Amino acid sequence: MTTLRRGSRGAEVKTLQRKLNLMADGIFGPLTEEAVKELQKAKGLTPDGVVGARTWAALGVAAGGRKVDEIILHCTATPEGEEFSNAQIKAAHLARGFSDIGYHFIIGLNGEVRRGRSVAIAGAHCKGHNTRSIGISYVGGCPPRTTPGWRDKSKDTRTPEQEAALVKLVKEQLKQYPGATVHGHNEFANKACPSFNVKTWLTKVGIKQ
Repeated sequence: MTTLRRGSRGAEVKTLQRKLNLMADGIFGPLTEEAVKELQKAKGLTPDGVVGARTWAALGVAAGGRKVDEIILHCTATPEGEEFSNAQIKAAHLARGFSDIGYHFIIGLNGEVRRGRSVAIAGAHCKGHNTRSIGISYVGGCPPRTTPGWRDKSKDTRTPEQEAALVKLVKEQLKQYPGATVHGHNEFANKACPSFNVKTWLTKVGIKQ
């Protein structure tokens, strides 16, 4: 979606007005500006009345007009204790025929949250759900490389730093996309990813949706 401000007109203004429960006349006037500022204040954004990427996201619409209503958690299915860079993950995804890294966010072993694919673009992380979701993956999810057949086994390998970062990131995404629900990849595919029960974890860490 383009940046809108007082004086803007057209279909995108109508979309904005519908999101704000206003009469959708397609004219960004003083009432629309006032409603935008109220939303921005409520969401902790700068109340400047300008509708940019963050304000669109607060309305549940990512840049580019993508409607996000799911946050899907993954693991990279890599050995416990081994760090994997975005470049390595991207190379693996390219080898599988993707055009870029499939996840929107990756959490390293030390809890660093790394940006992957732009949230404005549909991910490549969960078949049938990519256009409507944000994909978050932590590095790990399998036993150590020394374990026989480690590739075919799952293990919740999240470090304390990854756990803390995941809680913070999920809360941030729920704030960005009000009404979104959080899921594990295993809810939509016959695989162990993300190697833990997301519903149980959400209750444990006090994340409500």
